[in-house]
Amino acid sequence: MIMMLINLNMNIYQILCGGTNMKVLFICKHNKFRSKVGEAIFNKLNKNKKIISESAGIIGSEHKTPESVVKILKEKGYRVSRMNAKRVDSAKINNYNLLIIVADNVNPLFFKESFKGKIIWWKISDCIDTDIEGIKKRVDEIEKKVRELVKELN
Repeated sequence: MIMMLINLNMNIYQILCGGTNMKVLFICKHNKFRSKVGEAIFNKLNKNKKIISESAGIIGSEHKTPESVVKILKEKGYRVSRMNAKRVDSAKINNYNLLIIVADNVNPLFFKESFKGKIIWWKISDCIDTDIEGIKKRVDEIEKKVRELVKELN
C-alpha cells in the first residue's frame, strides 16, 4: 500500500508540475450510488483545482441517484452534481490518470488491457436504496477513503 502511494504521488507530482490537470474517475457498477458518493465527497474535500473528478458505471443504466442517497449526502454537507447515470466510455478511459473502483462487484481486470494509468480498488459492497443504515455505513466508509486519498493527492 505504501509503495503504491509513493508511485501514485510521483505520478501526480509529474502531472501537476507539468501544468496539466489530473483526472480521477470513480467507478461502480451502475453509477447511481457508490461512485456518485466518491465523486461528490472528493469534489467537496479536494482543494487542488488541478485535480478534477468524475464518476461512471460499467453498465449503462437509466436509473438516477436515489433520493435516499442524495438526502444522506446533503445531511453531511455534500451534493450530487449530476443525477443521471453515466457509463464508462472505453474510448475515453485514458483521458483519466487514476481510476478508483469503489465497488466490490467491478473487477479491476476489466480495465487492465485498456487503461494505462493507476487503478485503486476499494471493494465496497452495494445495498438497496431503501436500506438507510446500509447507505449511511457505505457513505461513511467511502468518505474515510476519499479523505485519505485527498490527503495523499494534496
